[in-house]
Amino acid sequence: MGELRERMQHDLILHGMAPRTQAAYLTAVQDIAKYYHQRPDMLSEAQLQAYLRFLLDERHLSASSVRVAIMGIRFFYTQTLRRPWPNLPLPKRTKTLPEVLSREEVARLLASTTTVRQRAVLMTTYGGGLRVSEVVRLQVSDIDAGRGMLRGEQGKGRKDRYTLLGPR
Repeated sequence: MGELRERMQHDLILHGMAPRTQAAYLTAVQDIAKYYHQRPDMLSEAQLQAYLRFLLDERHLSASSVRVAIMGIRFFYTQTLRRPWPNLPLPKRTKTLPEVLSREEVARLLASTTTVRQRAVLMTTYGGGLRVSEVVRLQVSDIDAGRGMLRGEQGKGRKDRYTLLGPR
């Protein structure tokens, strides 16, 4: 799959896909080629459907993992091969609510810190609802105490965003 892989990787870069998305899409196409022991551009629609069924029924992958595989294979067919994509259904996403800590649990978490710096980072992260990637990039200049705002840079989807800064 060398030449096809290089073409797909080139197309992924041209479309501005994130490195992890590139890796996931390339792996999806590589996995289907390994499953059938043939080039992925030679597969039929029935084979694609059977493979997706295999991912769900035998490998017991989550709906989101199967969706990533489908999106990677779809990208390969539509962008790299310039072929029409068969209308394959995407598995439904399962929606789960995040776990919210009680006031006592948050207090215990903050009390377990050993330095003022650790406490400040945890309070800012939890209070502002920041993602890990945003916390890692956080600068003093990103804090606007006057407006009570925090600027999170290059978070999910490489997007910047503002979030609320707690009064403490």
